[in-house]
Amino acid sequence: MSVQVEFYGIARQRAGVASCQIPLTDECTTLGAVLRELATRFPAFGQRCCEQDRLRSDYIANLGGEQFVRDSDTPICQGQTLLILSADAGG
Repeated sequence: MSVQVEFYGIARQRAGVASCQIPLTDECTTLGAVLRELATRFPAFGQRCCEQDRLRSDYIANLGGEQFVRDSDTPICQGQTLLILSADAGG
């Protein structure tokens, strides 16, 4: 199983893709672990959007379109979708 990650706005430009799958070896991982994997896969995203295992303050993560998350220890489980977008994105 895996976690679906979708990028929006500037985060999408930095990653160079609209979405990707992060395979999980366990049922759950953490937001910090997902961000570290994304920074490895997409170096420009890692350099511009992340600080260690956290998103920079001008980016935000949303879990399943229902909950905004910032804590790097937030559990992310198989089958969930993680949205990453600019904190100022919107209508």
